[in-house]
Amino acid sequence: MAIAQEKMTKVCMFLEHHVLPPTPLNFQVVYTYISKIHFALNNAIDDAIDALQNIDELFIEQLYFEYLNQGHKTEVAMIENVNGVINSLSQNAQQTEKKLNDFAGHVNDCMHSLDENNIANSRIALERLNEQTQLLLTQQAQFKHQLSQAKKLHEATKKQLNTLRKQHVIDPQTGLYKRHYLTKQTQLWLKQDKSISAIAIQIDNLEHFINNFGDAIGEVILNKVAKQVQKYVSQSGLAGRSAKDQFIVLLANIEPETAKLIAEKVIAGVEKLRFISSKSNLKLPPISLSLGITEQQQGDFNQLVKSASNAAFKSRSSQ
Repeated sequence: MAIAQEKMTKVCMFLEHHVLPPTPLNFQVVYTYISKIHFALNNAIDDAIDALQNIDELFIEQLYFEYLNQGHKTEVAMIENVNGVINSLSQNAQQTEKKLNDFAGHVNDCMHSLDENNIANSRIALERLNEQTQLLLTQQAQFKHQLSQAKKLHEATKKQLNTLRKQHVIDPQTGLYKRHYLTKQTQLWLKQDKSISAIAIQIDNLEHFINNFGDAIGEVILNKVAKQVQKYVSQSGLAGRSAKDQFIVLLANIEPETAKLIAEKVIAGVEKLRFISSKSNLKLPPISLSLGITEQQQGDFNQLVKSASNAAFKSRSSQ
């Protein structure tokens, strides 16, 4: 009990130091870190601390999905296996149906030929064979119906899985990708020897909105900026949320000028936004953004974010 109490105290101190709410997810990740039972997780947190990286809720969530959450991977593997079985059954059913139809056609041809020769006994035998064939075809139709029902169930399961996947990779507050998904995509692109450009989009006065107008207004600001980011990124790359007041855009194999053009369009789109309080009819101040662009062909997602964030900070300092 004394050891457990000591660990819980350290967890609370860690959460308080990094201004993290004591949610179950945050507590689980930090408790695992304090317990020193997950080598890779501990290395990731230690590296972030050494690099003076901001340890916020989004970073902790990234670590959870990357190192601790294995349930989703199991669900994905299971549904893929079911998908393979259903497809295999469907193909077998189609092949069997074709063979049975061919067999029935041959029997009918044979019967017509035997009618001309008036072979009574053979005709009776073939008629019985024909009855059996029809019975098989009826059974095949029943099997197809059952298969159809199974496929409907499979489609419903796939929709549920897609919903789970969306919850797994999409930030519910902004509708953009979560950090852990961007981490995996960065690793994939780097393995494919692609160069990656990253645009950090920092909302400089988000805290001002929250402190002066409330959390609800802060969420509105986040959502509006997120929509502008998604609008101009479109199919060019991946837009995600990298911190409480920051978005990140990842672009693979793209010219620096194109990345700069996308960043300028985001700024122009946000500058057009105007907000008026519905309660007081007060005109709110404009949103202030700082943008930073970086490019690299090695490293990882966290290094990309740090480099782009530093460029955004320099941009803000020079204004």
